[in-house]
Amino acid sequence: MGPAELPRLSMHAVVLDCAETESLIAFWSAALGYVTWFEPFGQFAGLKPPPDDPKRGLALIFQRVPEAKVVKNRAHVDYETPDRAAEVARLVGLGATLVREVDEGPSMRWTVMADPAGNEFCVTQA
Repeated sequence: MGPAELPRLSMHAVVLDCAETESLIAFWSAALGYVTWFEPFGQFAGLKPPPDDPKRGLALIFQRVPEAKVVKNRAHVDYETPDRAAEVARLVGLGATLVREVDEGPSMRWTVMADPAGNEFCVTQA
């Protein structure tokens, strides 16, 4: 593949469907320390990493949709932390739901969680 054929895509944001944007903005801004990227308009709202730490992660866009979530996400985001148990407890306190603990061996342990709209994400030990 020559230089003219190189992919010109880069990750921009993760989009989460939801019934309403307000509860997810509150949850994810508290969970990640993100700031408002753009206020709710139409069916969208957005959060991004704070200006002093723009490389912390991808922006989040919340898209209001009419249909309810009924099955497991086909894709999800994994987050890592130095203290998984403490972070899981903090996220539950913010409104997340603990879905299950997974133990696939010494270096393959994580917690599956869901945000207030039911979107799954995982928390793993850094």
